Amino acid sequence: MESQLGLIKNSFDLRYSKWVHDALDELPDSFTITDPCIHGHPIIFASNGFLKMFGYSKNEVIGRNGRIFQGPETDRRSVMEIREAIREERAMEISLLNYRKDGTPFWMLFRMCPVFSKEDGRVINFVGVQVPILRKLRSSEMTLCENRAGIRESLFKCCRREVCSDSVLDLGHSSSLESVSSYDDRELEINEPCQASELEKTKAAAAISNILSVLTHYSELTGRMVCRKRCCFLTGNGQLTASLNISLGRIKQSFVLTDAQLADMPIVYTSEAFLKLTGYDRHEVLGQNCRFLSGMDTDPTSQFQIKKCIQTEQACTVRILNYRKDRTSFWNLLHISPVRNASGKVAYFVGIQIEDGCKNEEDKRALRPETRQLSVVGAVKVAVRGLSMGAAASSSS
Repeated sequence: MESQLGLIKNSFDLRYSKWVHDALDELPDSFTITDPCIHGHPIIFASNGFLKMFGYSKNEVIGRNGRIFQGPETDRRSVMEIREAIREERAMEISLLNYRKDGTPFWMLFRMCPVFSKEDGRVINFVGVQVPILRKLRSSEMTLCENRAGIRESLFKCCRREVCSDSVLDLGHSSSLESVSSYDDRELEINEPCQASELEKTKAAAAISNILSVLTHYSELTGRMVCRKRCCFLTGNGQLTASLNISLGRIKQSFVLTDAQLADMPIVYTSEAFLKLTGYDRHEVLGQNCRFLSGMDTDPTSQFQIKKCIQTEQACTVRILNYRKDRTSFWNLLHISPVRNASGKVAYFVGIQIEDGCKNEEDKRALRPETRQLSVVGAVKVAVRGLSMGAAASSSS
């Protein structure tokens, strides 16, 4: 759990400057920010308005998936629409029944928008705004309220001043207010879908705009700028979708994914274990060719062997001397394998790194290096083929 929280903190702090928290806290709206690149697509920021609306503390929300706010009457089709929008990396808006911490249901307008990296066009965050939908009274209910108001007014007009003491007035006023209050606060009819008004939709859109303005400003201070629309389009398969990022994020071994369709085969995905092994930050790795790990004493023969296996689209395993960010060297038992899409064309190469000679109690209990490497290759191939098959099915329908 501590490692997960560390990833969440780095996810936010490395992209935006340290003042972004204070700026977002000043916004009055209810909203969350999530990271689709971290396993489980967790919430990495929750506004004060959101915590107040749902009744949770910040510690109870950060690191959790948004599904914790759903309940037995939440429409499954609406949930699937949200998941589909995340998979397709697009904005969406929907009326949704959610639940507060105390279990009370309420209808809200949910508006979601992706946040893109200006550098490489990847989706790095999703912003979700929640606007409560005010319940609209039916005409029969309006008549009932008007009748109650009329009865209360007649009650006070008909009372003679000498009979109508303060206690009677208080009693009549209290009784009438309780009647109206009990009507207004009665249990929401959750089986009746609520539609948001134009005012509520406008409020959600304005909130999204304000949040993105804050994120854009505070990302400029770190040089890792974000934008509302994808500003950088990679050709071929260079643009990883959020769903593929999520699938790859479940793999705990050290590995990178390079794009076979782009010049110089840049790295388009790196695992957290790779960053930990090499000491680099994610933004320092993406877009690089894997040879940036080589150094003065790296054997050219090993580099030639890697180049040959890529040219022939074959798998290979080499023991190569690589260098961390701090320039300390380590022996890397590197396995490289082509990854084909649903049509059989090589779309990526996956490179799995295991530090050779690093022995501890955990390593003794672990699978053999070859087995671990092959398991990563299999998981990556399943993720890539599943994505390309889904894309092919969507385009043909």
